[in-house]
Amino acid sequence: MKFSKIILSLAVVAFAFTSCKNADSNVASNDNEIASTKKIAVATKPQTASIGIEGMTCAMGCAKTIENKLAKMDGVQDAKVDFDAKIATVHFDADKIGTQDLVKTIESAADGKTYKASSVKTDKQS
Repeated sequence: MKFSKIILSLAVVAFAFTSCKNADSNVASNDNEIASTKKIAVATKPQTASIGIEGMTCAMGCAKTIENKLAKMDGVQDAKVDFDAKIATVHFDADKIGTQDLVKTIESAADGKTYKASSVKTDKQS
């Protein structure tokens, strides 16, 4: 009985370590794929948008999903989603895309009903 508990405990610990390691490597490989497949051109009309996002329930699932979708858009230089502040900060080329496109991408992530974008603020960069 004691031996069975030890074996079971070791199996649970081993499973926990390997599942977490695989999840981290999948996230890293997805980020590397985005970086390696997207060629970033110099923005002719650079702008920064701060967009409030409602409906996120977690940092790794919700925020990362939205961040990756924004980062893949043509004209986006950089996208970061702060789960705690519930804000997406996107550096983009206003000659290629507009804030409406960013809002549409945020709101269409997942099932199209989960996330709501609000309070869009833009700053022109020099």
